Amino acid sequence: MVSVLNTVDTGHEDMIHDAEMDYYGLRLATCSSDNSVKIYDIKNGTQTLTADLKGHYGPVWQVAWAHPKYGNLLASCSYDRRVIIWKEMGEWVKLHEYSSHESSVNSVAWAPHEFGLMLACGSSDGSLSILSNNLDTGNWEAKKIPNAHTIGCNAVSWCPATSPNPAFDASSVGRSPVLVKRLVTGGCDNLVKIWKEEGDRWVEEAKLDVHSDWVRDVAWAPSIGLPRSIIASCSQDRRVIIWSSDDNVTWTPSVLHIFDDVVWNVSWSLTGNILAVSGGDNKVSLWRENNEGQWTCISEVSKGQGQMAGSEQRAL
Repeated sequence: MVSVLNTVDTGHEDMIHDAEMDYYGLRLATCSSDNSVKIYDIKNGTQTLTADLKGHYGPVWQVAWAHPKYGNLLASCSYDRRVIIWKEMGEWVKLHEYSSHESSVNSVAWAPHEFGLMLACGSSDGSLSILSNNLDTGNWEAKKIPNAHTIGCNAVSWCPATSPNPAFDASSVGRSPVLVKRLVTGGCDNLVKIWKEEGDRWVEEAKLDVHSDWVRDVAWAPSIGLPRSIIASCSQDRRVIIWSSDDNVTWTPSVLHIFDDVVWNVSWSLTGNILAVSGGDNKVSLWRENNEGQWTCISEVSKGQGQMAGSEQRAL
């Protein structure tokens, strides 16, 4: 069964929308409608507030830690249409601010570290932005995918660099292999989309149309010895769908479960074999695929009454 190991009194003055542990599980970042981002050291069941980051002028929907290879970096996105990248240099400072979206930025996700220092951002203006850092000059460059989703983009997740078929571009046979960058997005057009980098631009590789309402979250499963690629998506249609593919081009959907209320978030375990689901029913459930290919609930816990998942507020 799921059990509560620790509770954190964040000190936020309004609703908390996201909470993310860093790579080593020693730090926790939270964000809130009080416009702030807070960072805590987590040790021996206790927490210590180490930073209270003020830079946004609206509710902060999501935070994301970069791989420690690039130092202590944290990205945050907000209703104020901006993305801020923070860096710890003795104290936490604003490293970069991106403000080219025309509406709320709802989701941020760092690429696998093998791809370099890259951040994907999804916005209610319907577009995606891919920010990349030149480690030699320190400059940030942005590529925008306009009209990625009609009405708005709610979630973004990267394909693992170790994804099984094809991890490398087939055209690179006989030459140095080139890692193919892919990501998955979910939007207010009820669609899940796969995007692939080709040259200096991003193109839509697949459009997955099964959900009947807004897609609230997407999560590409880590590839730890898995023979296929797997993506989870959840929606206001109360369904979680598992998409599987042997080639990252043709995707087969299966409904994991139809829940009693809207589903806001899906998240994979580090080994990619357990999926956590949370939604409007105030429950967090864990699901695992059995040997027959069927997904079963292995544990469930009720959240505190009155809590609301972060994506419930995003893109409204």
